[in-house]
Amino acid sequence: MIGVAFGLGPEDEGYESLRIGFLNNYAAALAVESRLFDGVIDLINGINERSLAWGIVTNKAERFTEPLINWIGLHEAGCVISGDTMPQAKPHPGPLLEAARRLGIPARDCWYVGDDLRDIQAGQAAGMHTIAAAWGYCGELAPRAWGADLIIDSPLQLLEYIHSKCLA
Repeated sequence: MIGVAFGLGPEDEGYESLRIGFLNNYAAALAVESRLFDGVIDLINGINERSLAWGIVTNKAERFTEPLINWIGLHEAGCVISGDTMPQAKPHPGPLLEAARRLGIPARDCWYVGDDLRDIQAGQAAGMHTIAAAWGYCGELAPRAWGADLIIDSPLQLLEYIHSKCLA
């Protein structure tokens, strides 16, 4: 964001002070406008009703992740892996493999849902089934170009998919 707004990179003079200021402002207003996408609560309730394990893997630093998760009501996640939990962040598979380990599920049995290309890359590298969430932030490249195993347009579509797989 600093690069886009100011045309500066980490090696440029003034970058670090702008980065620190940005992160302090971000922390102060972390949950002011934050909310879950429509349908996410129904999705989580459906997952919980089926007693399926779920977790959160984000590249957001833990100092931002934990308060935000509590604020928006996702504190019942089976695990939370932040961007600084592991030595590498996504698209490296390490954070996803750690989440699978903590949940007690082999990676090959996990479904990783993401709204960015790096999520799908991380899931594929971890040997997980990948699902592109086309309703999220999605980065610059369209979800249909990411090579995910499945593309969904809403959280409720994922719930329908889970329901069909659990009955199969």
